[in-house]
Amino acid sequence: MFRHNILRYGVLTLLAAAALFRALTAEYFGLEVLTEILILAMLVLALDMVAGFGGMVSLCHGALMGVGAYAFALLSGQAGISPLLAMAGAVAISGVIAWAIGAICSRSHGIYFIMATLAFGQMAYSFVFESPVLGGDDGISGISRLDLSLIGIDLNDSRSFALFCLTLLGFVYGAAAFVLRSGLGRSLTGVMHNEQRMRALGLTVWRVKADVFGLSGMIAGLAGALAAQHSMFISPGLLSWTVSGEALVVVILGGLGTLVGPLVGAVAFVVLKHELSAVTTYWHLIVGVILIAVVVSRANGIFGWVEARWGARIERRVADATRKQQTEGVASDA
Repeated sequence: MFRHNILRYGVLTLLAAAALFRALTAEYFGLEVLTEILILAMLVLALDMVAGFGGMVSLCHGALMGVGAYAFALLSGQAGISPLLAMAGAVAISGVIAWAIGAICSRSHGIYFIMATLAFGQMAYSFVFESPVLGGDDGISGISRLDLSLIGIDLNDSRSFALFCLTLLGFVYGAAAFVLRSGLGRSLTGVMHNEQRMRALGLTVWRVKADVFGLSGMIAGLAGALAAQHSMFISPGLLSWTVSGEALVVVILGGLGTLVGPLVGAVAFVVLKHELSAVTTYWHLIVGVILIAVVVSRANGIFGWVEARWGARIERRVADATRKQQTEGVASDA
């Protein structure tokens, strides 16, 4: 079952404070990097919900993000709907499609589930790539951002948009944590550990998987809608399986099944990408070496490693305190 502890609260507070400080002080490039981190963090949170707490390793979350981006672009552009309603519609459409994918793939496990989600993602990519209505390989440009001028916020300003993304990420994290602590989240964890037992207890396993996958898809769709507004341009590459693979790398790098770890992974991945790409074009190779080191060390990502060391230290302190009390008790009896 998912729960917070002092370390997780501390890391969340540190990340939020650092992001807020960066949003208030950074120049244009720094704000663009920060926004990229925030949108990626939203996507990997969605993936960690199903992969880390449900054992459903998905390679279609990049496609779900792309669905959200294209839905927002079509609804706000061609359909003429206000960007706010278009954003809500994009989230809903992504959620419905994700729920259907989760329901269809719910009886698959392991590599078969991965391949099934990969197939759905590639079908979505091929459809968008070949569709003239969706711009084909040329994509869609001229996407507008939300108009919050009524409350005095101009999202065309990079700083305001970064703060907007940070606020939404906070809400998304809170919603994800609430779901994972709810009965639905506990049922999902039970299904991951022993699906047959949960089915014997009368749980409709496929429905639990589909519901959480649908909620995860809504978060991925929101990330897609923000990505479309960030760059004001989208292309079929957003739906490619490599986007899903990159998100999975970030989750593993940060810490699978921790919800906090993927946020750490998003920061580490984007910062490494921009810093290393300025030095060498082979920055993927260096990130790959780091990922291999994390996997071989059997540490659950960067945050998982820190949390394990922190937990071991706490256990040692408790054990020392217990032995000390026992020793004092024996001495007093004597």
